[in-house]
Amino acid sequence: MDIGFLVVIFLIGFIGSYISGMLGIGGSIIKYPMLLYIPPLFGLAAFSAHEVSGISAVQVFFATIGGVWAYRKGGYLNKALIVYMGGAILIGSFVGGYGSKMMSEGGINLVYGILALIAAVMMFIPKKGIDDIPLDQVTFNKWLAASLALIVGVGAGIVGAAGAFLLVPIMLVVLKIPTRMTIASSLAITFISSIGATVGKITTGQVDFVPALIMVVASLIASPLGAMAGKKVNTKILQYILAFLILGTAIKIWMDIL
Repeated sequence: MDIGFLVVIFLIGFIGSYISGMLGIGGSIIKYPMLLYIPPLFGLAAFSAHEVSGISAVQVFFATIGGVWAYRKGGYLNKALIVYMGGAILIGSFVGGYGSKMMSEGGINLVYGILALIAAVMMFIPKKGIDDIPLDQVTFNKWLAASLALIVGVGAGIVGAAGAFLLVPIMLVVLKIPTRMTIASSLAITFISSIGATVGKITTGQVDFVPALIMVVASLIASPLGAMAGKKVNTKILQYILAFLILGTAIKIWMDIL
């Protein structure tokens, strides 16, 4: 493994983790396509879809720790939301992560493309008035939240994601959770989800540990920096950034599939 390879992997991890900390996602929506497509552009060895999903799962686990730590104060973390959605997504992500071993690379990319497309559509649905709700008065349907998190967990576990790129639009559009609470709580839920996905990927031998370690180091540095930046950015801008990131990723994945 040469120095160029290490630098490219580190930069992918750093950029993806900074954005993930700022937007309340684990970062796999960004880093999955970056790991899949960027190394070959520099003449480096290409990762398989199984390797990319395995590396993403481990990296997301550590990236979300830094993000949650940065949001721990200020009342942004909704404990009930984290417990209900976190518990359900943990079960789903383990099932998806373990079962993905039996899927083809094309199948994994297809699941990723479907998830990204659904998330992109949801992010462009108007979300009027949600940020006018005081954080201490937020309510939601607990069983609907848990059911949706379970479904997201299975799909996310398959692609080595923690599902935040789908959780965020679900929390904004369906559950009507204010943007900053969504960002903070989704990081915590994503951390829980990544436990199941990571265990599933490691136990089935889908993790390339050297690139994963480089991504982890980059994540621990960049994710808290991104979370601090996210606190200062207008919530509408955060929503639009995430919407266009998800849309761009969905388009690229579907172009390759078709």
